[in-house]
Amino acid sequence: MVRLSDMPEVEAAHLVAKECVPFATRPWVEGPPLPERRVALVTSAGLHRMGDRAFSTVDLSYRVIPGSISTSDLTMTHSSVHFDRTGFREDVNVVFPLDRLPRGRSDR
Repeated sequence: MVRLSDMPEVEAAHLVAKECVPFATRPWVEGPPLPERRVALVTSAGLHRMGDRAFSTVDLSYRVIPGSISTSDLTMTHSSVHFDRTGFREDVNVVFPLDRLPRGRSDR
C-alpha cells in the first residue's frame, strides 16, 4: 500500500485534511452471531475470477464472486495509473477480506 510519505504533497495533504467523524451511538439492534449472518462484500478493486472477462478502462460492469472461492483464484484487472497493486499482491484481503469472514454455509 502507498504511504503518505511517498505521495505527492498535495495529494497527501488532501487525504489528511479529510474529517473522519466518530459515531456518537451504537447500533440499537443486536443481531445473530457473524457465522449466522449473510454478508455481502463490494469492492471497486477490479477483482474477478481468473476465467472471467477482464475489466476494461471505462468498464462500469461488475463480476459476481462466489463466497466459496479460494482467494488464490482471484485476479485484478483494475485500470488506473494511480492504483498501487502491491497490497493486493501480498494479501488479497486488503481489498477483498473474504478470508477474514467465517465460512460455514454455502454461498447463494
